[in-house]
Amino acid sequence: MASIAVVIMARQPVPGAVKTRLRPLLSDGDIAALYDGFLRDKVGQVRSLRGAAPVIAYTPSESRPFFAGLAPDFLLLPQVGDGLSNRLTCIFQQLFDTGHDGVIATDSDSPTLPTENLQEAVDRLAAGCADVVLGPSDDGGYYLIGLRQLHPALFDAMPWSTPQVYEETVGRVAELGLRVTSLAPWYDVDTPVEFERLRVQMKQLGAAAPQYTRRFFAEREPDKCRSD
Repeated sequence: MASIAVVIMARQPVPGAVKTRLRPLLSDGDIAALYDGFLRDKVGQVRSLRGAAPVIAYTPSESRPFFAGLAPDFLLLPQVGDGLSNRLTCIFQQLFDTGHDGVIATDSDSPTLPTENLQEAVDRLAAGCADVVLGPSDDGGYYLIGLRQLHPALFDAMPWSTPQVYEETVGRVAELGLRVTSLAPWYDVDTPVEFERLRVQMKQLGAAAPQYTRRFFAEREPDKCRSD
């Protein structure tokens, strides 16, 4: 049976160090609490996947004790290297070097992403149906990339945090002659507009909403989500 590692790209939820584009809609403390909920929901989601080896790639390096407490059953890898391109390359290389047949990296800020999307990525890589699996984000990036073999060209000099990331990646995949599968698009939460989209969706989902993100909204009245 194929071994597919699913890696959550994660940062310790320290006030002032995460999701700063949500200022001034939320205070630094509330942003950290929101992202902590995102992380906990994502850990639970990845833990539920069939045929997946769960991994957290964490930053900063001194945050290992936090993640060990959060996910003691996950393999923990520090993010190493300057810039996201180098960090992703290092993570994929480590996991391929330890015998995994496929590696998927996913974000930690799309709490309502359907688990079916992640499971489909695992299943397609395990079955060899694609060399590359991409989960496009509504902002032009991607919430997930899965590979059956490391291709550094898919990460090198990528214009991260721009609307061109997904299309640029698809173009590079084509240049390499690889088979690609794109999943259904979804959104992550980086900006006040996306936060409002999440707030509305959480109300629509009700009890079916992800547990820890739901708790964040339940504990805060709408007017308390704004800083003084």
